[in-house]
Amino acid sequence: MTITFSHHQVNGIRMRVAEAGEAGQPLVVFCHGWPESWYSWRHQLEAVAAAGFRVVAPDMRGYGDTEAPADVASYTILHLVGDIVELVHTLGATQAVVVGHDWGAPVAWHCALLRPDLFRAVAGMSVPYAPPGRVDLLTSLDKGGIKTFYMQYFQAPGVAEAELERDVRDSLRRLYFSASGDGPEGKGFSVLAPGKGMLDNTVAPDRPLPWLTEADLDHYTGEFQRAGFRGGLNWYRNLRRNWGSPCPGAAARSASPRSSSPASATA
Repeated sequence: MTITFSHHQVNGIRMRVAEAGEAGQPLVVFCHGWPESWYSWRHQLEAVAAAGFRVVAPDMRGYGDTEAPADVASYTILHLVGDIVELVHTLGATQAVVVGHDWGAPVAWHCALLRPDLFRAVAGMSVPYAPPGRVDLLTSLDKGGIKTFYMQYFQAPGVAEAELERDVRDSLRRLYFSASGDGPEGKGFSVLAPGKGMLDNTVAPDRPLPWLTEADLDHYTGEFQRAGFRGGLNWYRNLRRNWGSPCPGAAARSASPRSSSPASATA
């Protein structure tokens, strides 16, 4: 099965899309998480296309060869949903199945919440759906006296970027391995040591990994060396803004097609 690439103008940005399968077949959209790219879905693209579907996996907003707007506020959940909505329209489809992993899972849920007419089925991987709480996550952590969760570390622009971009290949190798089921117990990046960086509690693998070859790591390294980490980190910098967004019904009613605002989710 051949994977092809194209670029599309969607929701005010230029998006790179990997695709397999034939036009006219039922559409499936795969949304990746952090720190990933379309490449995370390479095996699923081939398998699902072979099962009779047209499948696409974009570099999400801020990643890879998709544009990364400078404004942090351009990465709200409604912007991210708007990207996928317009992508489906641009591909000429009237319905799609949307699948998300990690940060892509909230994008997938909100696609279904905001546009159930367009997204006929949804799958969220690794991050379960949860309705909004009474306060946003960052406020909840602060009230609980927690100061070292990795999402808090991501909030100050430039801090995590500087650490992760010092050696992109080593950073990715450590992140992928330490967060995996093969990583050593007690290592990872969810909780940072006080005053330490994100990588301080991670380790590099001491053996070849069957699920992450050197060629795979080469690909991811090249993507993040080109695009940097800022775009993906900006998703985390909208946690409070996302919590304060209108409810799905109100957001859908207030949106306007191809707007530069987050309300473009109803394009």
